[in-house]
Amino acid sequence: MKATLFALACGLSLPALAAPGHPLLAGYAAQARQENPAFDGFSAERGKALYFAELTRDGKTMSCTSCHTADPRQNGKTPAYRKIEPLAPVANPERFSNPKKVEKWFRRNCDDVFARECSALEKGDFITWINSLQ
Repeated sequence: MKATLFALACGLSLPALAAPGHPLLAGYAAQARQENPAFDGFSAERGKALYFAELTRDGKTMSCTSCHTADPRQNGKTPAYRKIEPLAPVANPERFSNPKKVEKWFRRNCDDVFARECSALEKGDFITWINSLQ
């Protein structure tokens, strides 16, 4: 009963509060619902597809894997060959633990790869997928 009242007071539905896996998902679910009232949950499959999606920018093929490798549990490299710690929380528990850093890196990386900001749906899908890795 208290959870229901809390959810209603915050403008969240119970499914948003019960979003599995990661604490940021409830907030992304609320944003996704605002962006699209037909929002019906996050998808690890869509998150994986986003990670491997390739786009051509300035004559170069770009994807998340360009820097983070095809296995996000491994170290990656920046275009300047600086080491990037593993992206997957299973290999790097600090990943996706600080909401400000998460937003900063989503903003930068989505702009670098997709030339736009990622939607709340894409962010939630991605976090759902990356958290599913063992």
